Amino acid sequence: MITSFFSKSKPINFIIIVLLVVITFVFHSYFQIDSGEFSFLKMILPLLIALFYVFLTDFIIYKNDLTKRHSYGIMILGIMIIVFPEIFNDSKSLIANLLVLFGLRRLFSLHTKKSLLKKFFDAVFWISLASLFYAWSMVYLILVVVALANYWQSEVKYIAVSIFGVITVFILLLVFNILVKDVYVLQSNFDFDYNFNFSAYNSRWKILRLTLVISTFLWSIVFYLKAISNKNRKQKPIHILVLVAAILSILIVVLAPKKSGSEFIFFIVPFSVIIANYLETVEEKWFKEVFIFLLLLIPVSSLFL
Repeated sequence: MITSFFSKSKPINFIIIVLLVVITFVFHSYFQIDSGEFSFLKMILPLLIALFYVFLTDFIIYKNDLTKRHSYGIMILGIMIIVFPEIFNDSKSLIANLLVLFGLRRLFSLHTKKSLLKKFFDAVFWISLASLFYAWSMVYLILVVVALANYWQSEVKYIAVSIFGVITVFILLLVFNILVKDVYVLQSNFDFDYNFNFSAYNSRWKILRLTLVISTFLWSIVFYLKAISNKNRKQKPIHILVLVAAILSILIVVLAPKKSGSEFIFFIVPFSVIIANYLETVEEKWFKEVFIFLLLLIPVSSLFL
């Protein structure tokens, strides 16, 4: 029923996902008020960014043909926001991931072979800027290296313009620090703290949540790898970038200095694209429904565990 409804791309699907995100925000905010941790002004910004995620993800998927013409991508995105409502607690992570998405949008559009210099500069610029809000966003520069390998045309200018993108952000940082902080560089500008203590996930509900998310991801990735091998020469590099982005997002989750759940914001979009591609390959409607039901089971189970 759910997958059948989202099997076609319709405006009503977009509206439903937006409403789900708003409802999730309202419920999550209610519990934050109850715990005395709520700040209205601090929470409104994350909501607006999350709503923009829905639009931007749908745009990226549609413009780059990352899936067929359906709404599975934003459906999974909406479900994942319900699964990880903690993302509303960390504005910096949300902003960083939004900037990363701007960079990914440019990298995914490289297949058009138009304005490659500008796209490489933009991608590196946005990712480098994201690292000022969340330092480990810098690992997404590896994705630029992968893109350079895929679209390499024996021209060093692509590497040069990418390096210039990093330098540009560093210069902007210096100017900002001098004007506002009266220093050149702050230690907090490059805070690469990491934490391998996963005890924060050690509750029955969080263990169930991670188990179901990881299981569905690993199951889908097998089919996604097979699908990549069958893609044409134009589409294959894009899906390789999606796969690498998913791996890098997992690395960020592992390295995250604070294991609050908000770090999974980096994982949500690549996860949504991969799961959406998997759902395309499933012919049995009942199995699709069970698959989605397992993900929806996570927020419901939080009421009992």
